[in-house]
Order: sequence, then C-alpha cells, then structure tokens
Amino acid sequence: MQPRLSTRRLARIAPNARTALAALSVAALLGACAIPKHPDAEAPAPDPFNPAATQLLDDTSWTLSGWKDADGKARAVPSADGSGPITLTLSTAAGQRHASGFSGCNRYMGSYALKDGKLSFGTLGGTRKACATPGGQIESSYLNALTHIQRTGVQMRAPQQMQLVLDNGETLVFERSGEAGK
Repeated sequence: MQPRLSTRRLARIAPNARTALAALSVAALLGACAIPKHPDAEAPAPDPFNPAATQLLDDTSWTLSGWKDADGKARAVPSADGSGPITLTLSTAAGQRHASGFSGCNRYMGSYALKDGKLSFGTLGGTRKACATPGGQIESSYLNALTHIQRTGVQMRAPQQMQLVLDNGETLVFERSGEAGK
C-alpha cells in the first residue's frame, strides 16, 4: 500500500512542478523561434530570369553599370563624369507604376508594367537639353533600348542586379542603387 500525499505536502510540490513546467514551456518556445540556417550558404543564386522575380522591381532604383552588344563586346557606359550615371527608378508611390531617371543628358519619366516576367515601358517623356558629354552620346540609344526589352532578369541577392536583354541581343546591366520612395 502506497502512502497518501497529504494536502499540505501536495501544496508544497505543486509550486515546484508549476515552476518546472513554466521553465520547460519557455525553453520550448525559445527553441521554436530559432532561425534555421541554410545548410549551404554557398548555394547558387536563384535563376534571375524567373518570371516571379520581376515582381520585386516595384519601388527600386537602379544605375546602369554595363552594356554588352549582341556579340559580347562591352559598350562604354557613362558614370559620374560630370553628367552623372544613367539611372532608373521604378515607383508605385502614387498608386500607379511610374518610371523616372537620368538618361545621360536629360531626365525622363513615364509608366512601366511588369507582365509575364518582363519589364516594359509606356511612352517616355523627358527634358530636351542638348549635351556633348558621353552621356549625351548614349542617351538616345538608352531610351530606345527601354522600348525593346525581350527578357528581364532580377537578382536580389548580393550583388543586386537587373538585366534587360533586348530583342537585338544586347544586354543592359543595372546595379541596385537604393529604394524608391513610396
């Protein structure tokens, strides 16, 4: 026959059991909140031409960092040479998709769309000053390129890049330069 626990003795054990149960519950919750680590931090980057990746372009800003002709030959891209780098900002601040930037000599603006994994632009307007700088020499080619995008690649892992592959085989490469304001 087992001895019975008195009510007094049970009252002394119950707080200890509650404390132990509370400690175990807290430990379990903390363990559940731990962020798992990817087993291979060197895993290859996801496919930048995945159509879903273009949805990440809203409210971003980019700087043109490279331009390759269809044969792979690099084209000179102006940077901070006095006229400034060529830029592209994609914003949804006004509730509509609005593109703007600097095209080498002038500011430009218009609408953009993201459909079927491709970035496209509506009619682009801009200022009309003339420039004899390297940016002024590439400006019309750049603005024309924006109307001939065949594929759009987006890489949001470092280094963050966007690639615009044109229907003539040329590729424009942009580096992420910051967030567009919402």
